[in-house]
Amino acid sequence: MRIRLLLLLRIVLFVRVVVQLGVVVFVVLVLLLRIQQLIGNHNQKAIRLTGVELGIGIGWRSEIDLTVERLEGVDFVEVIAENLHPPRLPESLTILRERGLPVLPHGVSLGIGDAAPPSARRLAHLAACAEALQAPLVSEHLAFVRAGGMEAGHLLPVPRTREALDVVAENVRRAQDSLPVPLALENVAAIFGWPGDELTDAQFLTELVERTGVRLLIDVANLYTNQVNLGLPAVEALDGLPLESLAYVHVAGGYERDGIWHDTHTTSAPPQVLELLGELCARVSPPGVLLEWDDDYPSDAVLADELGRIRKVVFHGP
Repeated sequence: MRIRLLLLLRIVLFVRVVVQLGVVVFVVLVLLLRIQQLIGNHNQKAIRLTGVELGIGIGWRSEIDLTVERLEGVDFVEVIAENLHPPRLPESLTILRERGLPVLPHGVSLGIGDAAPPSARRLAHLAACAEALQAPLVSEHLAFVRAGGMEAGHLLPVPRTREALDVVAENVRRAQDSLPVPLALENVAAIFGWPGDELTDAQFLTELVERTGVRLLIDVANLYTNQVNLGLPAVEALDGLPLESLAYVHVAGGYERDGIWHDTHTTSAPPQVLELLGELCARVSPPGVLLEWDDDYPSDAVLADELGRIRKVVFHGP
């Protein structure tokens, strides 16, 4: 009888230990799951801070405002900031915002690549546009546009020198301090290059990102333009760019005349530009890809087809 009682006592003690161990294991598992959840939330916040998922978009222009409203599958739009009066936005943009579409202000005259600091007035306007549109980011061009009070009338390339990089980095910091949302800079198309370059475009942009944290708006049509006009291999440029800092992508068409490619945004993107988009998508999943069309506007059907070509490359490859 005594042996049986001792055996029963041992069994009870063993069960108690097992239960206690089970509780400990359960608590540990709960804690591990909670830690994993917290890490996941932190990573999601980091992604939201460094990039915004946009989808497939189109440049909004007043001439095609109703078309943009009608087009299916448009996830976001971009609008030229200089064409906006923030206190009184176009009704079409208000409609798109009410539908939940992000509307991104895109500047063309700030002059981030100028020798002089960017204008406080122009920065204030860009900031006002961002606030009025509740934009997740704003974009501008890495371009030289004015000097000595004279306007170039064109988005000119910046000399790729160390001295120019120092100036541009300071201009970017000034702009970032004045804007309520992140800034993305676009690579420009060129028909000439400055003598005495010390860096490639990719090296220049990489160092600029490292110094300032600025985001990148990669225009694959501009990469193609520079390949044709300046002999700069576009795929090599993609390989050298810090694509982890990509904000979104531009796609556009143009035409060739006398051996010069003109990036006009007035026709369908050529196969070479879509091939470059495919090359980019093979290296990184772009947060957004936007079609630019700035004149000689086609029918709704043509624009819808163009968006379909872009969507096919982004999701299925060229």
